[in-house]
Amino acid sequence: MHQHLRQSRPTTSFIDLSNLSFNYGSARSFIGHECEVMAVVKADAYGHGAVECARTLEADGVDWFAVALPEEGVELRKAGIALPILCLGGFWPGQESTIIDNAITPVIADLDRAARLQSEAGRRGVSVAYHVKVDTGMGRIGILPSEVPSFSRALMTFPDLRLEGVMSHLAVADDLGQTEFTASQIEALDSATDAFREAGHGPIYIDIANSPGAVAHPSARKKIVRLGGILYGLGGDVLPKQAPAPELRPVMSLRTKISGIKDFPAGAPLGYGKTYVTDRPSKIATIPIGYHDGLPRVLSNRGTVLVRGRRAPIRGRISMDWTIIDVTEIPGVELYDDVTVIGADLDERILAEDLAIEAGTISYEITCGIGARVPRSYDSGE
Repeated sequence: MHQHLRQSRPTTSFIDLSNLSFNYGSARSFIGHECEVMAVVKADAYGHGAVECARTLEADGVDWFAVALPEEGVELRKAGIALPILCLGGFWPGQESTIIDNAITPVIADLDRAARLQSEAGRRGVSVAYHVKVDTGMGRIGILPSEVPSFSRALMTFPDLRLEGVMSHLAVADDLGQTEFTASQIEALDSATDAFREAGHGPIYIDIANSPGAVAHPSARKKIVRLGGILYGLGGDVLPKQAPAPELRPVMSLRTKISGIKDFPAGAPLGYGKTYVTDRPSKIATIPIGYHDGLPRVLSNRGTVLVRGRRAPIRGRISMDWTIIDVTEIPGVELYDDVTVIGADLDERILAEDLAIEAGTISYEITCGIGARVPRSYDSGE
């Protein structure tokens, strides 16, 4: 009787939860303890795994979590997360029960949603807390400062809703050349908060600082700071280069293994469209990772990966599931050798920020772009 081997595709995202804890502690020490910390775990914790990251951060002592969708908050509640959860994207009509059932605090920026939430809260006879978002210069969601006086008065007509917080979002906190604009946003939030209080509301939580705001702009540190990317060690392309910053460690690495090796003569075309043709006899390896797995197609013929501590260039177009690399210059390469797409191998290292620079984007998009079919493997360092 043959024993069946249980093997799976080796492409895996490794999440170092001890580095996540280190980054939280490092950021907390840098920012100080006068304000609370809201850990942003939306988009599956920027691709790192919301539940596992939230469990670690809850144990480490964060005060709040932030998600983008009610569904993301429900996922945390089902996993046993008990801390307050702010839903940055509010909710869609019909999700009022989800908000109340799961003790999720919504961000509200229009009277229609406030009325819907009031209707459900009144029907149940419960009081529901919410935060209001003010658009101080981002241009996305939020009440414009000129609308705040009338909006704040209208909100007073909802007896079962409780305005718990006033928030905004910084647009250029990472650019110290635009500090005046950042200061104007902070001032606009302060004025809006005063208007809400004058209308009879009693907001407790005031917040505007994202990761670069919290690090580089002390005046943005209100009652809460919202930390996202820096918790995951993604500071290199997010924080201002000129400003002091906390020490950060990468939380994610992305690794796979060589699945095939072939020897080609000079003149052999590789990949879709024959965009690369070997210019010498070449040893070419195939690795089971593609653009659905977080390796952007734009890195075709320009990116590199690490094999045996050496850089192996990507050849040809990156496919959905496969990528071709040139290992001609790397001695002794064998089938099933480890390949590092993000992370360290001997003395070489590739950061998510490095891929982002090559791809013309930011590190957040790189880690968020690692598809769900790539398993996350967690290491707490214990």
